[in-house]
Amino acid sequence: MPSTILFESKNHRNILLEDFGHGQAVQANQHLVIHAGAGLILDPGGHKVFSRAMSETNALLGTGQLRYVFFSHQDPDIIAAANGWLMTTNAVAYISALWVRFVPHFGLDQLVANRLRAIPDQGMRLDMEDCRFTFLPAHFLHSPGNFQVYDPVSRILYSGDLGASLGTDYIEVPDFDEHIKYMEGFHRRYMASGKAMRSWARMVRSLDIELIAPQHGAFFRGKAMVSRFVDWCDGLECGVDVMTDFAVPA
Repeated sequence: MPSTILFESKNHRNILLEDFGHGQAVQANQHLVIHAGAGLILDPGGHKVFSRAMSETNALLGTGQLRYVFFSHQDPDIIAAANGWLMTTNAVAYISALWVRFVPHFGLDQLVANRLRAIPDQGMRLDMEDCRFTFLPAHFLHSPGNFQVYDPVSRILYSGDLGASLGTDYIEVPDFDEHIKYMEGFHRRYMASGKAMRSWARMVRSLDIELIAPQHGAFFRGKAMVSRFVDWCDGLECGVDVMTDFAVPA
């Protein structure tokens, strides 16, 4: 699939690589931010998409350099190709401190292990040239060690699995009410609790957000659409709120 430009200015570009994986694997987006010739790739995916995602990233960067890799959490559709990205670039990768010692199980070579850095639970800021990204805590949405990225230049929030939709044939949400059916089942099962959702909603309302870009499915563009999504999350019962009692199988 072709790349989609989500934002572009003189020295800043936000690019959706859409989905380079097909078949039985869950649909997943890769996102690339290029600022002043430096690159940050977010949740770059597994082995099936590595070659195409790397090729497209190199083409888009041109003479620039991939500076950072961001992993929102530990799932294989995000982290499985970590070794490939670190062995073929000089990038530094960031993931929750909870998951640093789990990444070697995906084959991370000892030669590049020193370029895998831990994000503290409270989140952090990351400077790339004169652009300062914010790694926002979003724990239990759905991983216990989970982060999102806010880009202050484009005012895009990269939300990881929060906002994920499955089964859509569009990449931008056209009608929020109609779109709920593609999100609801996933969020009720994969998001841990309404308490975590409400905490997230309070946090992100303090940010100036023009677009929310999840790792799966369509993105939300415009303040009205962003507000609808945040309000929906704020009121959703999910995870332990809706679970039934366990029982021994018959």
